[in-house]
Amino acid sequence: MTTASKPKRYLGRPFDQRNNSLNLIRLLLALLVLFAHTYFLIGAGPGPLYGGIHYGTWAVAGFFVISGYLITGSTIRNPLGSYLLNRAARIVPGYYVCLIMMVAFFAPIGYFKAHGTLGGYLTTGPTPFDFLLENFLFRGPVYPIAGTPSDIPWPDAWNGSLWTLYYELICYMIIAFLCLFVFIRKSPWAMLVLFLGSVVVCAYSERLSVLFQSSEVFLSLATLVPYFLGGALLYFLSKWIGMHLWVGLGSVVITLACMWFIPTWGGQIAAPFMAYALLWISSWLPQPTFVKNNDMSYGTYIYAFPVQQMLAVFGLSVLGSWAFTAVATVITLPLAYASWRFVERPMMRRARRSTAVLDGKAKLPVALDDGEAVAKYEAGEKASQPQNAPQLRPDDSRKYDMEAPG
Repeated sequence: MTTASKPKRYLGRPFDQRNNSLNLIRLLLALLVLFAHTYFLIGAGPGPLYGGIHYGTWAVAGFFVISGYLITGSTIRNPLGSYLLNRAARIVPGYYVCLIMMVAFFAPIGYFKAHGTLGGYLTTGPTPFDFLLENFLFRGPVYPIAGTPSDIPWPDAWNGSLWTLYYELICYMIIAFLCLFVFIRKSPWAMLVLFLGSVVVCAYSERLSVLFQSSEVFLSLATLVPYFLGGALLYFLSKWIGMHLWVGLGSVVITLACMWFIPTWGGQIAAPFMAYALLWISSWLPQPTFVKNNDMSYGTYIYAFPVQQMLAVFGLSVLGSWAFTAVATVITLPLAYASWRFVERPMMRRARRSTAVLDGKAKLPVALDDGEAVAKYEAGEKASQPQNAPQLRPDDSRKYDMEAPG
């Protein structure tokens, strides 16, 4: 597209895909989920609410609107095969390693604490194998392993956060399918209609659920899909609406008002404003360099719950909500970093190399470390490489695509 044919941006500056604090925003959302779960897991009830809904639900909504914005951009900019491979690399390996950690580390400790022996651990139902098999395709979810965790305020559930990943993956498939159609890719109006339709379905979801055999799946989709499509709608509108102070402040006010005054579908109708508010905040909020270079949000999201349950198994629920949250955070963050450093980032790099070949792009320069090369190209810099080597085209979406937990 030539410069003359580009649509005029009426407000603000473009969202900077490189210079933002989305890693920090998503990490804070994951920690908010941890905080919200604390109250249930220590037996203190639902904890603080906003608009009648606990903070963890709103944090998941935040994940989905950010994901909707970023993943839509990735869908449009990349061939379908590359898109699917990158999305799988972002979510699946970390998820499977987390499942293995639960059956090989968390659950055996919980079983030994309850029985004083590991005898019977492999044969008590649901067995570790049952747990892995039932959760393998994300659909499960099976929460207990060999009758553990037990004798705690919230028994029989080692990881109550993983269920949202199934719906996150469905949203990835939905947007990939929708963006196959040119009329959706070229205009925001089609996405606006789809978004508003999803909000209507959400508003009447209780009545409509009787039409479906699995009402639980339908209700979850009706709740979460509008958030994702709201973020997708904002991506299409970003051609005209950039980051602007007054739009950002207005989006914060509209989001909070809808969440408070329309408890059943207020968050959903405010989804584009929620996405804008979070992106706008990330455009000026500083973040530590370590957080910028290490996206620990996904690892925090998937490991916080089993860490909290392990603390409860050892009686630390008596600490109270704030101290319990603090201890769980201190233990979870190193696990999240390990997941990022040794599982998520290496698999994402492998996927990028594979998609570079699929898309006819160059291999990364052999003289550079993989991570250094990716960073230089994502920063738009030329790295030293063999003469006449083809250029690897920068793709902002690859660095910031979420995957997110949702």
